Amino acid sequence: MTPIKLDSIDRRILRALQKDASLANTDLAKLVGLSPSPCLRRVKLLQEAGVIKRYVAIIDGAKVDAGLTLFSRVWFKAQDAKTIDSFIDAIQDMPEIIECHLMAGECDAWLRIVTKDLDSYRHFHANKLTTIKAILSVKTDVPMDTVKLTHSLPI
Repeated sequence: MTPIKLDSIDRRILRALQKDASLANTDLAKLVGLSPSPCLRRVKLLQEAGVIKRYVAIIDGAKVDAGLTLFSRVWFKAQDAKTIDSFIDAIQDMPEIIECHLMAGECDAWLRIVTKDLDSYRHFHANKLTTIKAILSVKTDVPMDTVKLTHSLPI
């Protein structure tokens, strides 16, 4: 897929929205040096082009009983499409898995999992994750501290 050609104003709009997507159009327009109508038109074009996929609220997990983040490496029993597809289907209904990447390298998949605490993770691991038939093995890492976490792309 070919990247969209962005000019400096588009980039300013995207950087501002990545910091605060709740900005009113008039405030956004002031930040990027446009009047409100052209600013709104550019935002709509960025949405229509798929550059802006959606808007979300970033929740503090610790305040909603989802404060523990873990990283799991997963190895599949086989590498065929049926095995991989069954794994993908199985994790879709597991809200604890908030990120999944199929990997080239040592493991087959990498997961970011959030739970309330280690006991909750142990229950999730034993009763949900490792019951997926496609999985051969799971190794989980517990981070000691988060030193950087951003959702902003370098634009």
